[in-house]
Amino acid sequence: MATLFAGGMNTLAHAGHDDEYYWANSSNAKWKAECSTCHVAYPPRLLPVESWRVLMGGLDRHFGSDASLDAATAREIAAFLERSAGSRKAGSTDKPILRISETRWFKREHDEVPERVWKNPKVKSPANCGACHIRADSGNFSEHDIRMPR
Repeated sequence: MATLFAGGMNTLAHAGHDDEYYWANSSNAKWKAECSTCHVAYPPRLLPVESWRVLMGGLDRHFGSDASLDAATAREIAAFLERSAGSRKAGSTDKPILRISETRWFKREHDEVPERVWKNPKVKSPANCGACHIRADSGNFSEHDIRMPR
């Protein structure tokens, strides 16, 4: 039985199997272009509004890099992320979680991944979705499309 969960401008489609997840993102050209320059343009629904606000407010020190944007581009991307953000708190603390890999959802979904996979030089960290999820750039995180690097 297929289920469809709509939220903001994102959709989580569940196509009848517990391991088939596809986060379809509405298109925002600036978000896609700017964020995917260094990493997968993470589906906005993976973090709540508070987290996206903090991330967008600190682009000059974005995980050790200067990801600053011109003011108009930053406003457009921030508005898109806020409209499309997840509705649940990312964690149990009052402080917003800034890493998707630290959310309860991520930890639950990846609890069977051995520590050696994260340390693999081809993976480097849990933030590198595209290392294993070969269609992550299109929002597809289905377990049918995983290729573990050797």
